[in-house]
Amino acid sequence: MKRFEVGNFFILESEPYFGQRSGLVRMKATRGREAATMKDKKEAKKPAENKVVGKRKAASRADKGDRKRAKNIASSTNKDPNKPKRPATAFFVFMEEFRTSYKQEHPKVKAISAVGKAGGEKWKSMSNAEKAPYKVKATERKSEYEKLMAAYNKKQESSDDEDEAESESSKDDEESEDDD
Repeated sequence: MKRFEVGNFFILESEPYFGQRSGLVRMKATRGREAATMKDKKEAKKPAENKVVGKRKAASRADKGDRKRAKNIASSTNKDPNKPKRPATAFFVFMEEFRTSYKQEHPKVKAISAVGKAGGEKWKSMSNAEKAPYKVKATERKSEYEKLMAAYNKKQESSDDEDEAESESSKDDEESEDDD
């Protein structure tokens, strides 16, 4: 196979295959020698420390995923088990009752998603008058939650004050030992 360079193109003259005539094929020069030399020049300009080896994007994506997982783990470990749980909304109060009645009517249905879908459709079809008792229960639970949170916050503030007082007294003890 012969190769001729004409302008930005290489012309390849191929040997004829069995029963074919010889043909000419065009290729862009950027795929050939010139592209390789340009790449080599760019990498030669960079210092050896800054050269990237391997797949760069995949490594950076993995790092981001690791950071997110670390954040999620850190936030879940910092949760206080004594903190009161948030109250259920009116819909979830409704679903508590609806689940029991649905399971009695349809004992063969085991899928949780089926119960959820049926409950959602029922909730949408209910009027405001039918939803009112569930909304009242939800507001009662919310008021109880707010009282519990107020007590919890007071307890947290008092424990923080005690921690600060203990750390200050320990600093004073260390200073008095240094004076001796």
